[in-house]
Amino acid sequence: MAEVRAGRAVPGAPAVRVGAAVAAALDEGRAVVALETAILTHGLPRPVNLELARELEAALRDAGVTPATVGVVAGVPTVGLDDDELDRLGTATGVAKASTRDLAVAVAGGGHAGTTVAATAALARRAGVRLFATGGIGGVHRGASTTFDESADLVVLARTPITVVCAGAKSILDVGATLERLETLGVTVLGYRTARFPGFYVVDSGFPVGATVEGPDGVADVMRAADDLASDAAILVANPVPEPDQLDPAVHDAAIAEAVAAAGRDGIAGPALTPYLLDHLLRATGGASMAANLAAVRHNVAVAADIARSFARPAA
Repeated sequence: MAEVRAGRAVPGAPAVRVGAAVAAALDEGRAVVALETAILTHGLPRPVNLELARELEAALRDAGVTPATVGVVAGVPTVGLDDDELDRLGTATGVAKASTRDLAVAVAGGGHAGTTVAATAALARRAGVRLFATGGIGGVHRGASTTFDESADLVVLARTPITVVCAGAKSILDVGATLERLETLGVTVLGYRTARFPGFYVVDSGFPVGATVEGPDGVADVMRAADDLASDAAILVANPVPEPDQLDPAVHDAAIAEAVAAAGRDGIAGPALTPYLLDHLLRATGGASMAANLAAVRHNVAVAADIARSFARPAA
């Protein structure tokens, strides 16, 4: 399958379809931000999932940025879903959750799939998109020294030159080990107006970041420097959830400890672990964790829009 850009097939291009609006923005050097669809297909209940997806796209457009929502529709990996395709992913049954290892299976099977951080980053960068906004990245799970349970997000970020705006790593993970792996893999981590690595639902995970930027122009400068150095790894912009929207840190810590202990008692491991822990956290906090999650995603999209506009402008 050839890549389709603005309705034209490009011979020999990767099997990724690029929506017409995204293709036009990229061709003209305008600001574009990618969005994932795993949160749409697997992370949120209906109809909240579609409401949020459309809200985030509208927020980007209002900020003068073209949204490039990524997903697999009827076996076609697409960067820049249209509204009908978004609706299909948000309402269809049996939609898969696809990381990079699952993309070929989804394509061969001709089905629908929501893309994880790893798959979204890989597909977006292949299409030429430089910025991606999400909630939190995956990382090293607690107990990984014996289970070897580590998200594919880390490996993909190590080999994909894209800038990802997130609220840190999901706090159900071993955040310290995740930061160590990011360092080993050569992924640049920037604290956005903070010297502390955010904890997804909370402002501070308890760990520092190595470098801080004070605004979108600072991130854009780092992106240009990385290009000049021909860096092949991602830049992670760690953007804390707004403090008024964070979970109470004491409630957060207690709920995480309880969720991890429950997973151990129930023998939950592998792909089932993350949804189990997140569901336990949601119930333990009376829904407050979802509210913090949504606040973090909205804030990350707003910051990504600022960075995208700055990067699209010629350097001073």
